[in-house]
Amino acid sequence: MKNPNYYADLYNSYDKDPKKIRVLDSTLREGEQHPGVSFTNKQRIQIAWMLDYFGVDQIEISPVVSNDHKEAVKTIIKQGLKADIVSHGRALKEDIDVSLSCDAKWCAAYLGISDIHLKDKLRITREQAMERAVETVEYAKAHGLKIRFTVEDGSRAEPEFLIKMCKAIEEAGVDRISLPDTVGIMRPIGMYNFVKKVRGQVNTPLDAHVHNDIGFALANAFAACDAGVDQIHTTIDGIGERTGIPALAEVSVALTFLFKSPNDFRLDMLQDLSRLIEGYTSIKPYDSKPVVGSSAYKHKAGTHLAAILKNPAAYEPIPPRTVGNRRRIVFGELAGKTGASYLMSILGLDKDNESAKAVALGLKNLRMGDLIEIPLEDRLEKKIINDEKGEKSEEND
Repeated sequence: MKNPNYYADLYNSYDKDPKKIRVLDSTLREGEQHPGVSFTNKQRIQIAWMLDYFGVDQIEISPVVSNDHKEAVKTIIKQGLKADIVSHGRALKEDIDVSLSCDAKWCAAYLGISDIHLKDKLRITREQAMERAVETVEYAKAHGLKIRFTVEDGSRAEPEFLIKMCKAIEEAGVDRISLPDTVGIMRPIGMYNFVKKVRGQVNTPLDAHVHNDIGFALANAFAACDAGVDQIHTTIDGIGERTGIPALAEVSVALTFLFKSPNDFRLDMLQDLSRLIEGYTSIKPYDSKPVVGSSAYKHKAGTHLAAILKNPAAYEPIPPRTVGNRRRIVFGELAGKTGASYLMSILGLDKDNESAKAVALGLKNLRMGDLIEIPLEDRLEKKIINDEKGEKSEEND
């Protein structure tokens, strides 16, 4: 039998040699901008360790926020993690100096370039913004730093000025340029066109930093990749300013299974990472959140139960263990005959077709919705399979 996803993969049109899409995780920077979130330094260090072990390429944190953040950056850099530690700040020389004082090798600077940011936030002209951006990049490079520059609100900037800015910082020696959809206003085709316009004019590696205000962040991140970006910004569970940015779990799973990107993620850590952030922030992922949500692998309807008890791939694109989650069976008025039969098997009751029908009818007539939820552990799967084999053997006899 072919891989259940075989024909879907044909539509996905994979390249023979897929390019690697990198991941920068910003839980320690963007994530702390989520309302109500504030990590201790001990928590910041633990999160950095776990993200590094998971396999992200870069970890972003801002030392200019407070002395605590600065100490966290210094300590995390001293750990010698495999991931680059990106010290984030404004497009100002004094912020670059803070990064230098932390012994950073990578820094990031941001500057709003849309007319509304220039006029109402920064109160500077386009020419002044250009000068500040170039001076910041040149200052960082002169002091031995690698620098990523974010053209903040770039998706709403005048296109000619956007290109002019990107070319200017490229000439100044910038190492990466981040193209953000700062207020989450882009459609995927719009994000593609936005990135494609820049990609056609500069050779510098590009990042995508996209917000989820209208729910398009994940789609826009991958539209950006199709247009030439090779790094996506994420946070654990997608926390961040307002409605956040793409979630690490969804991005890493999509990269692995849908884009065939040759990353080396430890996907079985995703549930643990999500629970870690839940414990530190009290922000519980909604039940149906992809990959890590408590309902991501719950099966309830009778026809679904019947199918997944035969072969879970019927309704699961990726096995739950792969991402650290668990499969669960929900029994109630929608369980159907197969679900009722399985419940009887678990309870050690003798079952036959008529008894299973009677139990299913009883569950339906109770009209109490979901009654029992049971994790489908290996031993239970083996039990039902063995029971079915036994029944078939008796039928053949």
